[in-house]
Amino acid sequence: MAKHALVAVTGGIAAYKAAEVVSQLQKSGVDVSVIMTKNACEFVTPLTFEALTGKKVYTDTFDYSSDATIKHITLAKEADVFVVVPATANVIAKMAHGIADDMVTSTFLAATCPVVVCPAMHANMFANAATQANIKTIEGRGMVIVGPGEGRLASGEVARGTLAPVEEIIEAVLSVLA
Repeated sequence: MAKHALVAVTGGIAAYKAAEVVSQLQKSGVDVSVIMTKNACEFVTPLTFEALTGKKVYTDTFDYSSDATIKHITLAKEADVFVVVPATANVIAKMAHGIADDMVTSTFLAATCPVVVCPAMHANMFANAATQANIKTIEGRGMVIVGPGEGRLASGEVARGTLAPVEEIIEAVLSVLA
């Protein structure tokens, strides 16, 4: 039976790269489902991920489910790994402090599987003491942190804050699943 990855896409410019992560995981034999924050939908649509996975993408904790299940609980139970790509400063803070106010964070709190977090944000946001403390908190809870990388940011600057290369993310996820 194939391992199952639940990919949580959050609202950063690197959200478009999550499509490549999903595609590469599937090519590696991993069954993938996707959930998204509403902000992520400003960068890439659920339809993109539905086309890639053949599965409904949930963006709201209260989305209607044709099978009458509580999706943030069901999806969390089905996951062998929970992958947050890209992980914004906002979502990392919510993860560190147990805030469950959307589909991604509610599902995260319900998940008991390993978690891979792939930060991507402006360099100043990443370097901020609050973000660094939040990353240390989630890392201290056993979450795997992949990145960020260094490169050209949406602002035009070249600095640390880009999403890690897709290959590194896939390697980390497959390692967790092994």
